[in-house]
Amino acid sequence: MDLFTAIRERRSCRSFTTEPVEEKTINQLLEAAGWAPSPMNAQPWQFIVVTSEGKKLAIFGEADRCRRWAVEKSGWKWLDAYSVDFLKKVPTIIAVVGNPKKTGMDVLQPDGNVGYQHACAAAIQNMLLAAHAMGLGSLWFTLFDRSNMGQILEIPDSLKTIALVCVGKPKKPLTVVPRKDATVKTKYLR
Repeated sequence: MDLFTAIRERRSCRSFTTEPVEEKTINQLLEAAGWAPSPMNAQPWQFIVVTSEGKKLAIFGEADRCRRWAVEKSGWKWLDAYSVDFLKKVPTIIAVVGNPKKTGMDVLQPDGNVGYQHACAAAIQNMLLAAHAMGLGSLWFTLFDRSNMGQILEIPDSLKTIALVCVGKPKKPLTVVPRKDATVKTKYLR
């Protein structure tokens, strides 16, 4: 698949079949993630592949708790209708975990060490595009408390859960989501 086609056609998927994702396929997604750029080539990411029904249920519980908390805190009515039930059914969840110590010179700047998070985001995008090119559905998921998710994933406090990437075969065709033309979001300084 052409890169620009993959970029244009990739969509977030929240409805998956129960068909497992082959380990070979997961390894290809992880390889794609590993080719992402990072500050000083620190490669600050680690990946945790979750297929355990018990762990998926715990992840669902944390996401639903966080969703309910966010509804109460924000008053966003639309979020009350947002279901995270798909987390119990998705065949594979890949947790992207970042190491804040593996960052660039940003650690010296006022915003602090954010470079490792940006690098992990690039790894996530590589995974999403690779999944789409392989005929899989995927979702970049962040509706959780990092500390609680770290406990579920059994990671040390020194590492941070950046996002969960849900992967599987889409149950139904994915909806086209409109995008603004790039010219609307661009300013040239000449």
